[in-house]
Amino acid sequence: MRPVPFLACLLAVAPSLGAAAPVQVDRVTIDLTAGRPANRADPGAALGAGLDGMGRGEVAAAYTPHNVARMKRGGLQPITYRLRTELGIEAWHWNPEGTWSDAANTQGYWTSSDRTRAPILLSHGYALPRRGDSIDQANNTGFSRLDDGDAKSFWKSNPYLDPRYAHAPARAEWAKLDLGARQTLSAARIQWGTPYAVAYRVQAWKGVDEYDPEGRWVDVSGGAVTNGQGGDVILTFAPVETQFVRILMTSSSGTAPAGSTDIRDGLGYAIRELGFGVLGADGRFVDRVRHRPDGHAQTYAEVSSTDPWHRAIDLDPELEQPGLDRVLASGLTRGRPMMVPVGVLYDTPENGAALIRFLRWRGHPPAQVELGEEPDGQSVDPEAYGALYLEFARDLRAIDPTLTFGGPSLQSGIADTWLDEDPDHSWTRRLMRYLRSQGAIDQLGFFSYERYPFDDLCGDIEGKLRDQTRLTAELFQRFAEDEVPTDVPWVISEYGFSAYSGRAMSEMPSALLNADIVGQFLTLGGDAAYLFGYTTNVPINQHLACAGYGNMMLWQADARGAARWPMPAYWAARMMTRDWAKPGGGVHEIWPATTAGRDPQGRPWITAYALERPAGDWSLMLVNRDKSRARPVAVGFGAGSGWATATGRAQVVQFGPAQYAWRDDGPRSRPARSLPPRRFTVRADAPLMLPAYSLTVVRLAPQTPLILQKRE
Repeated sequence: MRPVPFLACLLAVAPSLGAAAPVQVDRVTIDLTAGRPANRADPGAALGAGLDGMGRGEVAAAYTPHNVARMKRGGLQPITYRLRTELGIEAWHWNPEGTWSDAANTQGYWTSSDRTRAPILLSHGYALPRRGDSIDQANNTGFSRLDDGDAKSFWKSNPYLDPRYAHAPARAEWAKLDLGARQTLSAARIQWGTPYAVAYRVQAWKGVDEYDPEGRWVDVSGGAVTNGQGGDVILTFAPVETQFVRILMTSSSGTAPAGSTDIRDGLGYAIRELGFGVLGADGRFVDRVRHRPDGHAQTYAEVSSTDPWHRAIDLDPELEQPGLDRVLASGLTRGRPMMVPVGVLYDTPENGAALIRFLRWRGHPPAQVELGEEPDGQSVDPEAYGALYLEFARDLRAIDPTLTFGGPSLQSGIADTWLDEDPDHSWTRRLMRYLRSQGAIDQLGFFSYERYPFDDLCGDIEGKLRDQTRLTAELFQRFAEDEVPTDVPWVISEYGFSAYSGRAMSEMPSALLNADIVGQFLTLGGDAAYLFGYTTNVPINQHLACAGYGNMMLWQADARGAARWPMPAYWAARMMTRDWAKPGGGVHEIWPATTAGRDPQGRPWITAYALERPAGDWSLMLVNRDKSRARPVAVGFGAGSGWATATGRAQVVQFGPAQYAWRDDGPRSRPARSLPPRRFTVRADAPLMLPAYSLTVVRLAPQTPLILQKRE
């Protein structure tokens, strides 16, 4: 280790320096008390960006040489490839060339070719025609086949959860409906497909609402069947009043449709239509379920799993994924291995294995493979996801034993279940306990989650910014309670202001929040964070009118799709990768840093994140989250109760309202001003003014006269 100053010297000078500091100056302290950094990281590997699926025609427009060159200027290096098809209940044909399990009818289970005759510039998702969920997390244009009004269509559970594939005990499957309000039910109509349930039962939710921690699923009297024969069944049971009702299936017929030669056709359960209601005076079934081929108009349905079977005609032209060869040839990966996804909930291990072989053949083997995306947001039981995770990891590891698998890319760091009778409502803790119960926690090579702290982009954005510090600390505490292993890398697979668009994403708060997310995450021990919104985009409003128009983007595109206006996220990324961190990377030591000033709610006005760079110089990133006032700070080092100012000259880089302003004009909104950060030099021991709503990086020369040699 490099020598650093003697502690006694620091303590000796601390009283006089502390007394000289003006009262109104906020003291920023790089805390050396522990004698060791809070974390170590290589920013070249820790500060990355994500490439996501897009809409029709958008991939080619986004990945032009002009746009790619401007994306790269942000300085972000590692890339994670995001899988929008997994959010849209679609199978990913990552290579348009491949084979169907039922080639004669161009349908079945798809496996992309691990070789290609032409570069893969574009790929698509294929909607699953055996879908059971009314809504999805992507374009949300599909619908459930449980109540679409078509007895020829059907929902079917995932055959890869069968013991033949999962190498785990058989799991119950379920199909549940939300009737919208409490209803009295005394009958169900179940039009079974093939295979059907031999043993099943009707259950009603008993609870105040779907979030009731004391709620539970209760078998309705007379609603159990132990010798089912399939067909069109009307099952009567004792009247029950409920809003939520489900069929729980525990034993399958194991039969396949006539003429089938694929074992997967006979695994699991299939339901053509599902209804709940009462018998009328004439003995006829009166259905309370709305049967519509529209996810927004039908009775809301959710299922435990979905069969990834599909057909060539199910191609979704509205969802494009950038072709792997397009990404690799663009230079965006900068020669580093990508974090690549493999669909788990709606894809097959065979297709994932082919992807790994293809990347190895191309000379770009992945270092990390993320299995699935946002399963916690898709009402999938954590144990079911865990079973699929281990199955896919086992099959893919047979191709390359050096691969590192991870996930689950939580939609929300705090992932709780609802309409779930398990007394443990933590989705994450149940996943961790499942992996441990299988003796397979070592198969989790990294832990990933997404970080969008705020759904609501209306109201007090300034307060939300200052809440972020507490929210992240609480999130890490929750991860500890959820028993997430700490001996594997932790990754933020996507981060930004919100999962919903709004003006704040395109104003100064976006730069401040991004800096806070990255700085606090790394200080708390995180390993890599990937910015969402790497490609060009335009302002939209998709959730709340009061949120205004904006978007997560490094560059806003003009009417032709060309990157034209650099956004606050762009300038923040450049400052983090080129000013705060040493360009080109290298191991940096991350030291805790504190500030003294607090708002009336006890939240820091200013946050600080300290790096000791490889050459021994120091870099401090400061975020002033006060919208109204500039705040002066004094930068120094502390150990115990001692404190000493920094010495020498400080190089300062500042980005704030003087450099950036947003013209709010609905869908025509754009930056009114977007200038590079201001750069200047000051004395390191002099107070430094931080403009209101600003991001500042302070660079200090090696501080050799100050504190005892660091201890490991």
